[in-house]
Amino acid sequence: MQRQDSQDAPLFGEDDDHMKPKKSKIRHPLASFFHLFFRTSAILVYLLCDTFSSRFIACMVTIILLLSCDFWTVKNVSGRLLVGLRWWNQVDEDGKSHWVFESKKTHSLNTAGSADSRIFWLGLIVCPIFWVIFVFSTIFSLKIKWLAVVIMGLILQWANLYGYVRCKVGGKSNLRDMAKNYIGVQIFKQAMKKTEGP
Repeated sequence: MQRQDSQDAPLFGEDDDHMKPKKSKIRHPLASFFHLFFRTSAILVYLLCDTFSSRFIACMVTIILLLSCDFWTVKNVSGRLLVGLRWWNQVDEDGKSHWVFESKKTHSLNTAGSADSRIFWLGLIVCPIFWVIFVFSTIFSLKIKWLAVVIMGLILQWANLYGYVRCKVGGKSNLRDMAKNYIGVQIFKQAMKKTEGP
């Protein structure tokens, strides 16, 4: 597994960012719209499918198409534009599969794109929670025919969430280092409190 800071691979919209006038806080309204559109549409179709249609196959195909469009859009477009992160899998010459997690190194993403970032992370975190709820409700209500659909929704949305969290925080070693540093800081604070005692 690799983590890279992107310098040689241009991200979508990287070249024309400095030419656009800043009219609103959302720098990429179209990417933000589609980031939320496909995932919320899949949830709404799932919730309203039994109400408006009795055709299970048509509903299932519609939901799977929306989930697939969402997966592709989030992985290939909105992650790059809204937060400057991307991840993918590559196979080397020996046939070994490697996951690559990449982060764009710029300060403009932190300052001008805070609204974009909030939209991205909110959509990325909230929607998989709905699919977890749908999995349990499908099992408990014994609607087994929907189980494959909700599991696919959960897997596709969870994969993007996992990939972007890994991009944001880095590899497993970084997660371990962060935990160690946090524990070390807490121990140091406790020790300082005891030495400053009465």
